[in-house]
Amino acid sequence: MKTVFVLFDSLNRHMLGCYGGSRIPTPNFDRLARRSMVYDKHYVGSLPCMPARRDLLTGRLTFLHRSWGPLEPFDNAFPELLKEKGVHSHLVTDHYHYWEDGGATYHNRYSTFEFVRGQESDPWKAMVQPHWERLREKYHEAQTGGGPISKYGPYMINREFIKQEKDFPSVQCFAHGLEFLDLNRKADDWLLQIETFDPHEPFFAPERFKEPFRTGWNGPIRDWPRYGRLEELPEEADELRANYYAIVSLCDFLLGQLLDDFDTHDMWKDTTLIVTTDHGFLLGEHDFWAKNRMNMYEEIVHIPLFIHDSRRPGAGRIDRLTQSIDVGPTFLDIFGVDAPPETEGESLLKPNSKDAVIFGYFGGAVNVTDGRYTYHRFPADPLKQDLYQYTVMPTHITRPFTPEELSQATLAKPFSWTKDVPLLRVPVTERSPMFNNYGPGALLEKQTRLYDLAIDPGQEAPLEDPALELRMLELMQARMRSNDAPAEAFKRLEL
Repeated sequence: MKTVFVLFDSLNRHMLGCYGGSRIPTPNFDRLARRSMVYDKHYVGSLPCMPARRDLLTGRLTFLHRSWGPLEPFDNAFPELLKEKGVHSHLVTDHYHYWEDGGATYHNRYSTFEFVRGQESDPWKAMVQPHWERLREKYHEAQTGGGPISKYGPYMINREFIKQEKDFPSVQCFAHGLEFLDLNRKADDWLLQIETFDPHEPFFAPERFKEPFRTGWNGPIRDWPRYGRLEELPEEADELRANYYAIVSLCDFLLGQLLDDFDTHDMWKDTTLIVTTDHGFLLGEHDFWAKNRMNMYEEIVHIPLFIHDSRRPGAGRIDRLTQSIDVGPTFLDIFGVDAPPETEGESLLKPNSKDAVIFGYFGGAVNVTDGRYTYHRFPADPLKQDLYQYTVMPTHITRPFTPEELSQATLAKPFSWTKDVPLLRVPVTERSPMFNNYGPGALLEKQTRLYDLAIDPGQEAPLEDPALELRMLELMQARMRSNDAPAEAFKRLEL
């Protein structure tokens, strides 16, 4: 069996033509849709980036137990399970979070891996004394950030070394992926994962992809929106959106290169192809940019998924409710490997039916949808909730937990899915490095809400319906129990 898995970052479902989008031509996503099963009710699990990848790899929701961090020793990562059964898994990625403290256990689960440098704040080029004043002149003041210590500094340096289209990290990722196919096309039992950080911000694409979306902007580079409320001038907001459109167009082109290779070598008959993303990204909808700060609106959580199963080829739409935790079990199913008992997700290639799925950020609302309604239940006060991280790998994005955090840790009994391993139970405090970045202190919206997506797809008019709210609460609690959520997760939501 041969399988290719393409994972984009921050790809908006509603922008793709095959999902009804019209702002950006996406001929290759539409072309893929004509050869694939297109999933219409596919949702995220844990957010943001690395929590989403932990869900993808392990087939389990993780946001109720800890925030951003490494894979744990008891986690079942599908690439490693495949490797143990003789299936070669290869990762090609420019997603630099895999090489930080909070992601450094992920890429090692693959048989082999290739890392392309230069995305966002990747500390790539060693310019010891950059000409900061000259560099700052190129960029809007909102994204200069005061020099090398800020997240913007490495990006300004990286862009100095990305001059031609072939230099762009996402372009290199797909080139390395095609190289793998050329080298291994006649071999069997392999999985290739082509994963690019694009279209994640900053929205930097080759000029030819920007050309169709010119806004008349004559100011400095404006391609990196803040996480938070939309407060930019209209012309700034238009430029930011135009740069996102350009980078989605680049992603569509790169996908097209892969589809061309499938066509040229008739790979559709013996190679399964799965394409998806980790989450979406707000571009001013609901008066917000990005994610992490606001309610988990449909633009963020309702994501695209395409599957071409070479054993049962066909095209069509799948209307049942699915979730990112189903991706890992699907790869195991493709290669005939049994999913471990700790797995929550189910193979997407089997006619499983979910009555609801839950999703969320650690320390924020627990959110539930049944495919028609969405319910978002916040703690009464996210800043004062009883909240703990459960881990034996106490690491944030770029640093270990602080001694202050760990000094208050206790040892908790194993959960049903930790293979008899007890865990550190670390209290979350306002002094934690994650608290105001991707934790409770980052939230700008904290109101419990209920929406009917059939009559209000834009989630603009919350419902007041106690009976429906009770039904959604029952679905939420059932999914939390099946996840073996900690007791305080129920308490903090007054369940």
